[in-house]
Amino acid sequence: MENGLGFFDIVWSIFWLFLMVAWFWVMISVVADVFRSKDLSGGGKALWIAFVILIPWLGVLCYLIVRGDKMHQHSVETMNQIEEAQKDYIRSVASVSAADELERLAALKEKGHLTDEEFAAQKAKVLGA
Repeated sequence: MENGLGFFDIVWSIFWLFLMVAWFWVMISVVADVFRSKDLSGGGKALWIAFVILIPWLGVLCYLIVRGDKMHQHSVETMNQIEEAQKDYIRSVASVSAADELERLAALKEKGHLTDEEFAAQKAKVLGA
């Protein structure tokens, strides 16, 4: 008799670990979607959460059948909001006003780093002319 773990036992353990991780992933996704849903009232959210917690397999299965299509919509809306917030932040940090750019160009011209022609070309580019 062998007391150690065999190859089949290790594969079987990995399979159950995968199922457990997948189950937690689904549970977290469902609970996050319930809280993210703007079309559910507070009572509706409480009922779905209670259903998912008290009868997990049936609750998750019912939620996926009844509201599964909205899960994708909520995910896309959230990603779009995050992307817009990121773009707004980048614009706010990276934007330089035309006056600031012209001031920088004038300083470069005064120091002799830009010729009159280069200054005029850069000024036209900044002003969009």
